[in-house]
Amino acid sequence: MAVHRMDNVLIVVEDLDAAIAFFVELGLELEGKGSIEGRWVERVIGIDDVRQDIAMLRTPDGHGRIELAKFHTPAAIRSEPTDAPANTLGIRRIMFAVDNLNDVVTRLRTHGAELVGEVARFEDSYLLCYVRGPEGIVVGLAEQLG
Repeated sequence: MAVHRMDNVLIVVEDLDAAIAFFVELGLELEGKGSIEGRWVERVIGIDDVRQDIAMLRTPDGHGRIELAKFHTPAAIRSEPTDAPANTLGIRRIMFAVDNLNDVVTRLRTHGAELVGEVARFEDSYLLCYVRGPEGIVVGLAEQLG
């Protein structure tokens, strides 16, 4: 077998502290935060003169991680509209299973999050929604019913 697990997803942000606060409010745990620079990272990502701050957050079950990065040099570039719609090519959202979707949405709103559409019920199985948080990050929320 070639893949053992999905280790993490990288999200490049301008306001690292706001993104950390958003994901902590969602229920992720901050594992650590630090700066990265040097030839080794330049070789891995293929960009010279890299200096960035990163934060690693993990899901409560310990199986999923999100890496947040703020690039100081070179500056980050935007490749698409800030509020790109769900049909834009590329990674559009990260989905999280939650216990109380409405409570999570209410708490995330204190961090500037807004519903992309609306909370919708899928049969008798799930309540679902997309929420746009800081930096235009879209997270999907799914509450299993019954």
